[in-house]
Amino acid sequence: MRIFFIFSLLLSLLLPAQAAVMLIYHHVADDTPRVSSVTADELRQHLQYLKDNNFQVIGLDILVDQLKNDKPIADNAVVLTFDDSFENNYTTAHPILMEFGYPYTIFISPGSIDNRVGPVLNWDQVRKMADDGVLVANHAMNHEHMTRLESGESEAEWLTRMEQNILEAERRIKQETGQNHQWLAYPYGEFNNQLEALVKRLGFIGIGQQSGAIGPATLLTRIPRYPAAGQYSELTNLAQKLRTLAFNITDYLAADQQISANPPTLRLQLEVADFLPGQLRCYAGTETLEPKWLDENTFEVTASKPVNRGRSRYNCTAPSLSKKGYFYWYSQPWLN
Repeated sequence: MRIFFIFSLLLSLLLPAQAAVMLIYHHVADDTPRVSSVTADELRQHLQYLKDNNFQVIGLDILVDQLKNDKPIADNAVVLTFDDSFENNYTTAHPILMEFGYPYTIFISPGSIDNRVGPVLNWDQVRKMADDGVLVANHAMNHEHMTRLESGESEAEWLTRMEQNILEAERRIKQETGQNHQWLAYPYGEFNNQLEALVKRLGFIGIGQQSGAIGPATLLTRIPRYPAAGQYSELTNLAQKLRTLAFNITDYLAADQQISANPPTLRLQLEVADFLPGQLRCYAGTETLEPKWLDENTFEVTASKPVNRGRSRYNCTAPSLSKKGYFYWYSQPWLN
């Protein structure tokens, strides 16, 4: 066992782990809710930091191609995304991103645009952004809570409704822009095992709002993104998140976002060649959770008290052996 561990460690040192990071923005304004906003100056600071520190800003299309086809992931790659169809993405963010020449993706809800729900983009603006090279993708038809069943609705009826929702939103995007990427960013970051299975069956990529880096083993139905707004917009905070790696998870044994017991138990099987198991730490809010190792590659953690109603998460981290200053990071979202 000791010889195997030393061999794995040497291998990890020879082959440094590679990962990409995806950032999520919503509003770019100074008069919108702070929790989901960055100002124009903050966005510019973020982009300048990426440029000054030689991060590779790539399109989501490139990252998805790398993940789907087992291609090497561009090291220190960053993908930029914007959710919720807000008009300030066009009036404020778009000129700044074009100035830097950085590709990015907007996840839009066609029903919200069709019905003018809130301060959202119009289709002329969406088409202009698409003409400028912006990738336009699916954020469900009306930005609904996709895991919620309607009153009296069976699970089979709910799944049929979600399938129609996803496909209709994709149809409208293709109709208006010609783009048809089949990427779904779950509204509010909410999903469950059944929705993930549906997304996979439809041939879509599923993208969440839980934090974490992206690596070759990342599940294509729950790709993570780091928030970059509100308290997370500070450069010191963002700089740390940009230097994270994805755990090589081989089995999500107990990781359904929609909990069946409270407090929930997270159980994962993963490769441990590039970090010391004794240095893995998980957190539920301010509580530090000591992992219980069930075997050499499997651990579980459970908080000491129930998680709050709504959305919450456990975060797990461990320092990398092969990349000094980098941490592995996994965030498990819970939906109660």
